[in-house]
Amino acid sequence: MSRTYGQIVATTDLHSALDQAHRLLPHLHALKETSLIADCGDFFEGTGYYRLGKGAIEREILTTLYDVLAPGNHGWPHYFEPGLREMTVCANAVEAATGRPLFDRLRVVDVHGRRVAVTAVIGVSAFHAIPADQRAGHRVTDPATALRELMLEHHHHVDSWIVLSHAGFDEDLKLAGACPFVDVIFAGHCHSDAYGPAHVGDTLVVKGGELAAGYAAAEPVGSGWAARTAFFPAPATVPDELAVLDEKIASTCRMLARPLGTVSAPYRDAVLDRHRLLQDVAFRLHTGLGADAVILNDTALRPTHLGDVLTLGDLLAIEPFDNQLVHAVLPKGYAASPDNLLSHLTEQTGPLAVAPRPLPQGIRSVLTTDYLADTHLGGRTHQAGLRLGDAVRRTLTAPLPDQEEGAR
Repeated sequence: MSRTYGQIVATTDLHSALDQAHRLLPHLHALKETSLIADCGDFFEGTGYYRLGKGAIEREILTTLYDVLAPGNHGWPHYFEPGLREMTVCANAVEAATGRPLFDRLRVVDVHGRRVAVTAVIGVSAFHAIPADQRAGHRVTDPATALRELMLEHHHHVDSWIVLSHAGFDEDLKLAGACPFVDVIFAGHCHSDAYGPAHVGDTLVVKGGELAAGYAAAEPVGSGWAARTAFFPAPATVPDELAVLDEKIASTCRMLARPLGTVSAPYRDAVLDRHRLLQDVAFRLHTGLGADAVILNDTALRPTHLGDVLTLGDLLAIEPFDNQLVHAVLPKGYAASPDNLLSHLTEQTGPLAVAPRPLPQGIRSVLTTDYLADTHLGGRTHQAGLRLGDAVRRTLTAPLPDQEEGAR
């Protein structure tokens, strides 16, 4: 243990919100001198910064400013990359075949003279939200069981237990009840309005603001711990040590400002209603491509405030996951009961946009995203030759005047 820390600071679900870099970077840089800086997962994916940079800027921020990470379902493969894997801890992610841990299970640090075990868990539902090909050969065990086993192995030389969780605030309240030896659970994954700190016995559950809005912090007080939440302060000058990183972010920002078209009146000057948009997209795909049926999940898109002009940054924020549209086989047993299929998918992924509705009896395949096809349906048969983002752009916009002139 080379450093002694005064507190532990944890962010969560940043989702590549690098438009907030001038709030995030200076403050974390200042905190790092006295704080262990942690993240509770989903640092990657969610904006055009990720789509254009493939995670390189996010990786540099993590390796420069952070000390320890919990893996999230978004950007799962990044946590296995050199430089990040050494920073990542997780008690319940294992190799499917051998049961061996995929990451170090804990880190022991000194916080105000206490030997503190910092570990992490990923929730079962969060794990299963990872695209199937990315988690092939991996599995998760029950988080509470994994934590109790870890405690029994290390309790004799640890004074306190801190958990970075990527499971959801409600799940973490249950986890606190099942693992009363834990002092603080830093929550993530849920995107809920619950931030805490909430007390479950002597355990504190607390969550920082998502999308780079803020962070949570905890420190020893007396014989226990205290926790709080805080917003990142107003934008400030990025320190000289981060100037190169700041210029990379600025360069990407300039690329994201490129205009793509005029936003159609129903979507203009408002926060995007993603279900309405996806339903419009599904109808256009059904009628325009002649697909027997179209099924899209609302969580494929993100709500974003739109003005008069759609920029590349807007589009990549709306559809940050680069979904391909594919034709997919229905799982056996659902062709005769399409309503049961929709109920099953809704339980797994949330609300759906469907065209036509009701689905016709006896259909064998649907047009959908590669994520739904590979993770929740019977697999893809062939590509549709179109990305979901392209369909979203065509539905949202009319061409700009100079684009129309160029087309002629």
